Amino acid sequence: MTNEELKQFKAAISITSVAQALGVEVSHGRCRCFYPQRHVHGDRTPSVSISEERGYFRCWVCDDVRGDVISLVQMLKNCSFTEALNWLMEQYPFLASNGLRKEVNRAVDSSEAGSVRTREIRADEPAERELVSEDDRKKIILSFLKRLSPIDNTPAAKWLIGRRIYKPSWDKMLLRTITDYESVNNSLKADFGEEVLKYVGLFNDKGHLRYYKHPLIFPYLDRERRAFYFQARAIDSTVLPKELNLRGTVPFPYNMSALDQKPGWVYLCEGAVDTLTFLNQKIEAVGIPGVRNFKTEWLPLFKNKSVVLCLDKDDAGRAGTEYIRGVLEKAGIRSVVLGEGLENIKGVMKEGQDINDWFGGKK
Repeated sequence: MTNEELKQFKAAISITSVAQALGVEVSHGRCRCFYPQRHVHGDRTPSVSISEERGYFRCWVCDDVRGDVISLVQMLKNCSFTEALNWLMEQYPFLASNGLRKEVNRAVDSSEAGSVRTREIRADEPAERELVSEDDRKKIILSFLKRLSPIDNTPAAKWLIGRRIYKPSWDKMLLRTITDYESVNNSLKADFGEEVLKYVGLFNDKGHLRYYKHPLIFPYLDRERRAFYFQARAIDSTVLPKELNLRGTVPFPYNMSALDQKPGWVYLCEGAVDTLTFLNQKIEAVGIPGVRNFKTEWLPLFKNKSVVLCLDKDDAGRAGTEYIRGVLEKAGIRSVVLGEGLENIKGVMKEGQDINDWFGGKK
């Protein structure tokens, strides 16, 4: 088991849903403390914040009431780390990787619960101080996006055209680019301060805007066409990683407008570029930023839809396809795999290709 497997498992679970399943009344990201006897008037005014975006909870009175979704189960069920993780895997069996299952079972057998601990899930870690409210965080993200430039006549436009993605698609999805890094960096710092910008995830530990090498921005638009989350993409082929995500939980798939609750098919692929490739062909598609970033709380968005799974033609893509197909099947959502049964037909996706490659885009 790797830290990444544990991280993906936790990220796929709604901490709010888990709290509610354990009998906690959650309203607008708040609930009463699990230890009301410590509070004046029994915590009549809820003191616990639950951040769905970060998968984290904390009480603003009790310093020891804080942690991630595993810590939450430990606290509410009064159980060990391993018992809490096992309980979550029983509730969400289709999310747990084989590696995670084997490691937890080994830990139970040998009484080595610590063997599956990672730095990011320890219950005794100090919680991050809430510098701004969730509403203010969203306003800062919107403010950042408004400072960016349209794609037209920029290096980002040239990069997109080279991948056969054209202006109607990038206008529809409100793509933006950073053309004057220093101006955006300095104006953000002047308006909000370095500490807040680090907290929100726009600035790195050195106090600079993170997206110096990733100037192409893909906003994730909600139903009102607002964006509180985005991905950034490098347009220099030598830059790794190619993509940077805004810190926090992905709120919904890219191009959520395709999930309109009307009967029909929708294509599900990896990332914004593949999604835009389909949109450019007038094909309804949504994207996820990574093969294991499909979340169970998104399932209601796929109501009345049948799904064509179009993940990359590689080992990671195949593993992700199997994983998502299992999640959809359990929810009663029909899915098929693009090209399944046609492997020997000329023109199907080749090993190592993604959707954009298949449609003739450049690497």
